[in-house]
Amino acid sequence: MKRELAFDFSVEKENNSIRIKKEFDAPKQLVWEGWTTKDLLDQWWGPQPWHVETKTLDFTTNGIWHYAMKGPEGEKHWNLSQFIAIEDGQSFMYKDGFCDEHGIINQDMPQGTWLLSFSEAENTTLVDCKISMGTSEELQTILDMGFQEGISMCLTQLDALLERTINAKE
Repeated sequence: MKRELAFDFSVEKENNSIRIKKEFDAPKQLVWEGWTTKDLLDQWWGPQPWHVETKTLDFTTNGIWHYAMKGPEGEKHWNLSQFIAIEDGQSFMYKDGFCDEHGIINQDMPQGTWLLSFSEAENTTLVDCKISMGTSEELQTILDMGFQEGISMCLTQLDALLERTINAKE
């Protein structure tokens, strides 16, 4: 029987941030690739029935990930992430915001800075993610937009993708 993998989502209102800790039953390198490569990201990022279509992914410091969340009726919501720092296989940081199809950030929508750290323990990989928002209003806006439910669904999809990938290699 498979053991339950750790998952913790907490809102830290005192510093306008969200903390997500998620354990994956997969090697760290594969989990890292799941978060940093177009082919894998496009398979799990975006809560069903939405999915992601990457326009550009340049996973380098100062590079960008520009993608559309595409809905079941063909609607698209664009997003741009700019990578601030990358420690290969260990951690990366990026600033994220809603934008248009040309990558122009919508200043009226919340922007967040994500810091993700990856560590191994007992045949699993732990991803520790802190998302810092500029204001309490921005934090509340993304929570009201269903961020917790959406990211939870995405991480479940990543779990399934990692399992399929591992099984395909066996």
